[in-house]
Amino acid sequence: MSRSPAHTDTVEIACDESGSDGENLVNGNTDVFTHASVSLDHAAAERGLDEIFERVRSPASSAMTEYKANVLLRSKHRPALTWLLGPDGPLLGSAHVHVIDKRYFLLATTTALLTDEGPHTEELSLAAHRAGPATYGPERWQAFLTAANDLLRARPRPETSDPAAVFIRCVEQLSSTVPVDPSDPAARLTALLLHSRARAERHRLRSAEAPGAWPALDPLFPALLGTVEHWSAAGRHVAVVHDRQNTLTPERLDHVISATGGMLDEVRLVEARQDPRIGLADFLAGITRKIASDRLHGTPDAELTDLLRPYTTSAPPLPTSWSWPR
Repeated sequence: MSRSPAHTDTVEIACDESGSDGENLVNGNTDVFTHASVSLDHAAAERGLDEIFERVRSPASSAMTEYKANVLLRSKHRPALTWLLGPDGPLLGSAHVHVIDKRYFLLATTTALLTDEGPHTEELSLAAHRAGPATYGPERWQAFLTAANDLLRARPRPETSDPAAVFIRCVEQLSSTVPVDPSDPAARLTALLLHSRARAERHRLRSAEAPGAWPALDPLFPALLGTVEHWSAAGRHVAVVHDRQNTLTPERLDHVISATGGMLDEVRLVEARQDPRIGLADFLAGITRKIASDRLHGTPDAELTDLLRPYTTSAPPLPTSWSWPR
């Protein structure tokens, strides 16, 4: 899918993701979504994969690009993993990972769509994300996030007959909780959302009228935008080769190309086995997701965090980015 002729100054990247549960951001199998991109050429990627397989003493070769990251994450293969990410490996300077904390992304999207916070959306969302479980209790906060997820997903769950009503009821229940400091960020967000019923209903109506539009809660869209932003920072145009995804329909790919302001020239979907660069992106995405998830759960790996830092977005935490501790 392309919109404009190829430019002479174009970087081609191969991409894959890890941790996708579609629009299920609260009760899925993973709490982190990662999207990795690699700018190596085919030959360098093949050499990198072959070296990995040699280091883990696998009979696989670069023709078997679906070899998964969990193999490298085994303790006995840690030397191969640190080689891959380190200065002697093939990726440093030629790869990037976009990392999304799913619950943070959900809360930021909810705030952006249902309130008038504007430029303060990211700041309030981050503060409420951190404070919410302690302010209201983990169970109440979980119920609220689930209701927000059901409200904003393109196709509501069959058992949720009126997502807008359920969402507002959850907000009201939070608001009626034992007195909370009104300056608490989670309480501030709750107060804003108490008046969001009309916007919530309009969102449901728009979702029903445009079923082919990109789902508001699918993290692949902001991840693609962040990936293109990273690789086009020096003014280069970007061409994407992506592992085939059912969600990447022609209509949605046109939407992605339009949203990048002309910096994305083309998106080609291929089977992972057809491109060794996607194999490396698969490794990097899976490794980063596991390490980021461990960090969220309070079990960070200091060595791997240090090795991954050069690959990840380093700006302050945003709904679509990640910041490793310094």
